[in-house]
Amino acid sequence: MTLILNNDDVKSVLTMAVTMEALEKGYQELARKEAVCRPRIDIQIPTKDPHKMYQWGTMEGGSISGYFAIRMKSDIVYEHEYEGARTQEKYCVRPGKFCGLILLTSIENGEPLALINEGYLQHMRVGADSGIGAKYMAREDAEVVGMIGSGGMARSHMDAFTLVRKIKRLQVYSPTREHREEYAREMAEKFDIEAVAVERLEDVYKGAHIIAGCTDSAVPIIIGKWLEDGSHITCIGGKPDEETLGRIDLSLRLGNAPAPWGLPELGLPDEYITYAALPDESRKFKMKTPGKRAHGVVAEDRAVFLPDLLSGNKKGRTSPRQITYSERGNIQGAQFFAVAGRVYELAKEKGLGKEIPTDWLLQDIRD
Repeated sequence: MTLILNNDDVKSVLTMAVTMEALEKGYQELARKEAVCRPRIDIQIPTKDPHKMYQWGTMEGGSISGYFAIRMKSDIVYEHEYEGARTQEKYCVRPGKFCGLILLTSIENGEPLALINEGYLQHMRVGADSGIGAKYMAREDAEVVGMIGSGGMARSHMDAFTLVRKIKRLQVYSPTREHREEYAREMAEKFDIEAVAVERLEDVYKGAHIIAGCTDSAVPIIIGKWLEDGSHITCIGGKPDEETLGRIDLSLRLGNAPAPWGLPELGLPDEYITYAALPDESRKFKMKTPGKRAHGVVAEDRAVFLPDLLSGNKKGRTSPRQITYSERGNIQGAQFFAVAGRVYELAKEKGLGKEIPTDWLLQDIRD
């Protein structure tokens, strides 16, 4: 039988501790070459609306430990401006609805084991990456978080930060007052900390030991002139500005997807690779600037990779005054076999989800 798991099923078994443990195990397998993944690949096709683009995105990976997974997304993407901010928006079928699925299979017999909604798992795995980064790079005495954004990612990031450091204060900014105030109240109650919604973006940085960019901004939201010495930065929406990149003393990258077997020249550090229909035609909206690549290693000349850090070959933060940064790299594919595999095991133990006959997904005609 193949298991169908929705977001409520996933939420009932997937904690931040479970997520971080699964990811670190997967990253170690990747470093030992026991696992493999590829960068995210997007396919873009213009729609009839010149302001919108259809995007199909996939990332995949698997391990000798037992699982393979592919994560698939079907989106209409566009940009939107409100209250002085420019954001990237998306939907499937209609605004407020989204299509993201994980197909989990067995590497032993190829069996489709589960089809999983990826919304909740997505928030958890991204927050866990930032938590892993803070675990290895933030000051040991870090206790103040400056949060930019107040949505689901901002919530999973606080779950992760409070696991790896003794957080006492949160200061949050997002463009909509009621959203940031609601978020602050929720985090104060959940973690028994002081939480303040600030009026200006620059106030997020004051006294903050960890700065987290968790927005859908289409413009830079980590501003270098406001960073204080000793800050640790993570940014999963928007991006750092040029001054930030210049001020980073040490950048942690969790990993790079390996090059195709036998073709080392095709190895790329890019976070994603895009193929597009009509790429040279004038369009109102483009996900990438022609001729520009998705970012690779941030502050590459000052970067350390997680496997080197864990092996002791290189050091992480060496001073409380250093400004550090952490990012996942282009190993998203490795996340889904690791986390979805663990979700599947826990859901099976609890009898969650709905089963369909695996034979529905099989055929007797050889492909």
